[in-house]
Amino acid sequence: MLITGGRVLVGSGTYLEDGAILIEGESIVAVGPRKEIEERAGADVPRFEFGGTVLPGLIDAHVHLAFDGGADPVATLQGSTDDVLFEDMRRRAEQLLRSGVTTARDLGDRGGLALRLASEINDRRTAGPRIVSAGTPATTLGGHCHFLGGEVSGKVEIRDLVRRNLAAGAGVIKAMVTGGGLTKDGPKSHQSQFSAEELAALVEEAHIAGVPVAAHAHGADGIAAAVEAGVDTIEHCTWMSSDGLDFRPDVVQQIIAKNITVCPAVSPHWQMLPRFFGEERAAAMFDLVRQMADSGVRLIAGTDAGVQRAGFDGLVTALGFYSHLGLSNASIIDMATSQAADALGLGDVTGKVAPGFRADLLLVDGDPLADLSALSGVRAVFASGLRHEPTRADQ
Repeated sequence: MLITGGRVLVGSGTYLEDGAILIEGESIVAVGPRKEIEERAGADVPRFEFGGTVLPGLIDAHVHLAFDGGADPVATLQGSTDDVLFEDMRRRAEQLLRSGVTTARDLGDRGGLALRLASEINDRRTAGPRIVSAGTPATTLGGHCHFLGGEVSGKVEIRDLVRRNLAAGAGVIKAMVTGGGLTKDGPKSHQSQFSAEELAALVEEAHIAGVPVAAHAHGADGIAAAVEAGVDTIEHCTWMSSDGLDFRPDVVQQIIAKNITVCPAVSPHWQMLPRFFGEERAAAMFDLVRQMADSGVRLIAGTDAGVQRAGFDGLVTALGFYSHLGLSNASIIDMATSQAADALGLGDVTGKVAPGFRADLLLVDGDPLADLSALSGVRAVFASGLRHEPTRADQ
């Protein structure tokens, strides 16, 4: 397949005008000026001629395909059989793909269903993005998302859960380091769940297998503990305390020094947060993300799709949050492509339009470097070289 574009995003904020991309199977084999790549391809290669922008497929680094994004996703989950839930997860995965997401990191499901779905997608039996799944997230007895089946106590049980997830094919290990609002009967969001020894055991077991650890951490104490344990990504990172917010510049410097990535997991409906938290508190929470960015913390994009009011087609809307903070469009696109790929351990596989990378591409009508909302104007998506369009069958 030969794709020609009015402009091709070939680096951070860098366009190749009137470019072309040659795909063989699942991979990109050549990128360059249109005339040069057309000559290399020959006349018999199928072509997709396009006058807009070609850029890497987007990466949503924080989703939960087992949740429906409704008013009470936990109740819906608990009321669904595995068969019904799996069909719903298939539809949600396709919704992600149609919105331009070619890779998604699922950070907690029930019964390994996300791993099963990932296998179907890899085998091209189901349309969807590549899924990097955590399997069952580790939590404490009665802890955050305990209903997903990952309750553990002590280092032995923690290591055993990590090993079971790894044996099932998990590409990341998820630890619920603090409580969360989704679990109404569990610890508060600012409260820590694991001891330092337990976290260290979890991280060690995952890293022995070469698999990264994602830490759900809202509370400042939990964030500090996750950093000390050596996790690879911190999810949410909202710096909560029992009486407000507790931003810790010294911990931020440790995050940077240890090359830990932060995924704020911003909801597509982030503009509604002042209504729930109050204008002053929401502004303070927003400012903490800005401070992390200004300090040099590497941020990646994620939506927490599946939780309340977070659908599976909202990544572009969520990216608008970072525009609100003043980040450049080029930086924001990097957060949802190359930087996210690096954080997921896929930096040499996807996230760039370059030879040797998987053919994960997003084709949009406008110029997203000039107007980020152009990312919503999806003309086509290529996932591992397979073409998907909103109005026609996959090819």
